[in-house]
Amino acid sequence: MNPVGLAAALAVLAASGLAIRLAITRHGPFLLTVLDRLSAGARGVRVLARARLGVAAEQQLIVWGKTTRGAAGSQADGPLPVLVFVHGGSWRSGRAREYGFIARAFAPEGFLVVLAGYRLGREGRYPAMLEDLAAALRWVGENAGRLGGDPARIVVLGHSAGAYNAVMTALDQRWLERAGVSPASIAGVVGLSGPYDFLPLKSDATRAAFGEATDLPATQPINHARKGAPPILLIHGEQDELVGAHNSAHLARALSAAGARAELVTYPAMAHNDPLIALAAPWRWRRELAARIARFARTHTATDPAGDTVSVPVQAKSR
Repeated sequence: MNPVGLAAALAVLAASGLAIRLAITRHGPFLLTVLDRLSAGARGVRVLARARLGVAAEQQLIVWGKTTRGAAGSQADGPLPVLVFVHGGSWRSGRAREYGFIARAFAPEGFLVVLAGYRLGREGRYPAMLEDLAAALRWVGENAGRLGGDPARIVVLGHSAGAYNAVMTALDQRWLERAGVSPASIAGVVGLSGPYDFLPLKSDATRAAFGEATDLPATQPINHARKGAPPILLIHGEQDELVGAHNSAHLARALSAAGARAELVTYPAMAHNDPLIALAAPWRWRRELAARIARFARTHTATDPAGDTVSVPVQAKSR
C-alpha cells in the first residue's frame, strides 16, 4: 500500500475506533457485551441460574459457568472459586444482565461468575446498596455449591460505584454479619475506578446516594481500613476525571498502614471506563488487565492438597 493509501486506512481505523468508544460511552455495557460476543463468541460459557433477591427489578443475580461442567458442576477438578461482579452506574443506573462480557472474560479462566445487581436511585440509597450485595453473597453461600462453585472462596470485583459497594462491604463487616455471611468467605476484592474517599459530597450522584446518611464519615471505605481485611487489588486510570485516582491511592496507603494486604495498579493513559472496557473483546486480547485480575483471584483462592485456602501476601505498590 502506498503512503497515501496507508494514511487513509489508518485515518478510517482511527475514526472507527473513536466512533466505537463514543457509542460505548453513550450505550455502555450493553454495547460492550454485544461487541464482546461478536468478537470472541460464547467462549464455552453459558447462564447456569438466575435469581431474584427482592421486589426491585435490579435486585437480581445471574450465574455463568462453563458449558462443559453442566448445571450441577460435577467434575473431577472440584468446585470452582466464585467471582462476584458488581456493576457501576453512579448508584442510579445499570443492570446485571448487561454485563455478559465480564462472564465471558472470567468463566473460561476457571471461575463461577455471578453478576450481582442492587437497588438504584432513591430505593438504593446508602446503605441499601451494601445490604443488597450482602444478600447476593448470602445467596452465593447457599447456592454456589450446587452450581459447581466453592462458597468459601469468593472474590468480589466491582467497577466505579460497584467498586465502592464491593470494597465497602468487605471492609465494614456489619453488612455481611447482618446477612449471616461469614467475612472469611471473602478471599479477595478487586476495585476498578472506585470512589473510596470522597468527602465532602460534591457530585449529584454522591449527594443522592449518601446525602441522607446520619454519619457521613462512616460511609467512606477509607475510614474502615483495618488489619485482617481481605486482600484488595485497586486498579485506576490516572486520566480518570469522574472518580479521581487519588481514591485508590489513599485507600491503598490506609490499608497498608493498617497492616492489610493491598495492591495499587495505576494506568497513565486510562480514563474512568477504560479498565472496564479492557475486560471486553477485542480489547481483552491487547491488554493485560483481565489476566492481572484473574491471577490475583487465583492466588487468593488457591487451595493446598488438603483443601485449605492458601493466601499469598500482596503489598501496596504503584506502577
